[in-house]
Amino acid sequence: MLIPSVVLAGRPNVGKSTLFNRLLHKRRAITDPTPGVTRDPVSMETVIGNTKLRLIDTGGFKLDRDYSPESKLEAVVVERTLETIKQADLIVLILEAGNITAEDEEFIGLLRPYQDKLVPVVNKCEGGRREADAWNLLSYGLKKILMISAEHGDNVGELEDIITGRLSGLINELGNDEEAVPAELQKPVIKIALLGKPNTGKSTLSNRLTASSSSIVSEIPGTTRDVVEGIFSWKNRDFMVLDTAGIRRRTKISENIEYYSVNRAIKTIDEADIIFLLIDAQEGLTDQDKKIAALAHEKGRGIILVLNKWDCMPQIKNTFRAAEDRVRFLFPKMEYSPVIGISALDGEGVDKLLDIAVRMYGQLNRRIETSELNRALEKWLEEYPPPVGKQTRFKIRYGVQISANPVRFAFFASRKQAVTEPYVAYLRNRIRQTLGFSLIPLEIEIRSSSDTTMAERIAGK
Repeated sequence: MLIPSVVLAGRPNVGKSTLFNRLLHKRRAITDPTPGVTRDPVSMETVIGNTKLRLIDTGGFKLDRDYSPESKLEAVVVERTLETIKQADLIVLILEAGNITAEDEEFIGLLRPYQDKLVPVVNKCEGGRREADAWNLLSYGLKKILMISAEHGDNVGELEDIITGRLSGLINELGNDEEAVPAELQKPVIKIALLGKPNTGKSTLSNRLTASSSSIVSEIPGTTRDVVEGIFSWKNRDFMVLDTAGIRRRTKISENIEYYSVNRAIKTIDEADIIFLLIDAQEGLTDQDKKIAALAHEKGRGIILVLNKWDCMPQIKNTFRAAEDRVRFLFPKMEYSPVIGISALDGEGVDKLLDIAVRMYGQLNRRIETSELNRALEKWLEEYPPPVGKQTRFKIRYGVQISANPVRFAFFASRKQAVTEPYVAYLRNRIRQTLGFSLIPLEIEIRSSSDTTMAERIAGK
């Protein structure tokens, strides 16, 4: 079904992000007293009542600007907000009672062409506070207003009813096109998180993938604060891309907003299937990149090491091989991760990147039958038998795959304490080479053979 969009709009610090989180019933957007925290439009699908919609939190409309780099960025934020409003199916205009500014007045004027899809609300009216001031807003030509408190929840339920009521007719017009494709033929959405240090080109790549300008691109480090979601299709596969804030060392984080941004970026590892770790090709792999990759490895996510800005590298023979060898040398733990050189700016290498991502997703979700695994295990044990010393002897009796995405295996041993890490590494390598898991991290757990009944339950016997 085509999903209608509801945009939350208003000047900075009027409570847009607080209301966004309230309507989602989760803390998704960063809220802070500092004006201008939200820059990129932050969107998320949700259900209000029985209505599925896309809720979008926008950057604040700011009037006073100078010629500083920050002001130029603010101008882009306003431009992006206005573009989002034009495309919206419903606009929730958020004002503050008793505190109408020149920015509010200009913004109301800009929204006059959209009166038929405008829902004006007055925030920070908890317990009837500033009610008289709120009614004065009708003098600006607004037909109706609703007094709410995004922070305390006052009248938010009524706002939800208004939103679903206004959208009901629109949804009937849009119709439902999901029925045309049988459920068994619908392929899952591949979720990709873009992670890396600031200014490595994450937002540029996000915009190229989504063929949009959803993520604001700027040379100012820390431009992206919230996680910006985008949807795109490639070769009949649907993707969701999560553009995140640049991750710097904790010692370099100087403000609360960046601290929350970095934490939110790290949490996207849990939400994603595959991580595109963007590395500045000219700078090379850094300690911070290694820490990000290690986090993704621990979570069992697919990881592609993306050397961006490759178009700026010397175009001589073996340049890429030398760069890849250096990455492997500095981070041998990631020997399974593909290394790809791209230019997010002009699109070079992006098709190859997506092709590998699709193959990687297939491996993440592959399941091996228990009988197939144990037939392979017999061969592996013959090729490299466990040690036979009195203190080092053990037998691997049985193996099962206990999960996919992340991929985890369990092997049951007669003396699990005797199974060494080199032997576990041997099993891991054989799984990769023989069973088709060459591109992804694998977790292997050694359990006592007395737990074989558990193995049988896992295998469905």
